[in-house]
Amino acid sequence: MAGVSLRFVLDPDLTPRLCAEIVDLWVDASNAGGAVGFVPPVSADDVRVIADPTFADIADGPDRLLVGYSGDRLVAVLIFSDNRFPLKAHWCVLKRVMVHPDTQGSGYGSAMMTEAARLGRAFGHEALHVTVRGGLGLEKFYTRLGYREVGRLPGALRVAPGDDRDEVLMWLDLGPTD
Repeated sequence: MAGVSLRFVLDPDLTPRLCAEIVDLWVDASNAGGAVGFVPPVSADDVRVIADPTFADIADGPDRLLVGYSGDRLVAVLIFSDNRFPLKAHWCVLKRVMVHPDTQGSGYGSAMMTEAARLGRAFGHEALHVTVRGGLGLEKFYTRLGYREVGRLPGALRVAPGDDRDEVLMWLDLGPTD
């Protein structure tokens, strides 16, 4: 990650412009084969069906948004999704983890996940959880960052008729908070 220069913003104002930029990134990531809730091809209209309620959960709470910029360009997004259940308040789910496809291999994804772990600790979380779509090699990425596979739902994701993928559950221990 040496030389990676991203500016992170936690809980930015969800302006119409930022929402549009996030939707554009989401479309680009999905159409490049990214596992962020869709299979290609998708349009902005397709993504908005999920994006709009996601933005509402961020704007109204309890979810939180982390964005990463290279210069003035939005290149990375993830959502800290609250578990909405007191017995799970000590850990958090990361959702919609994505970097712009033309930045793949730049270290932006690793930098964003490192920032997410730092923030997770600052929020008082003892662990972070993320699910990944099997068959894409994403487990290796998260394993390099200290996550471990804690479960697998076989064939839980139907990306096309006859193409069912495992949903892989990844976990990062952050340690107890004081």
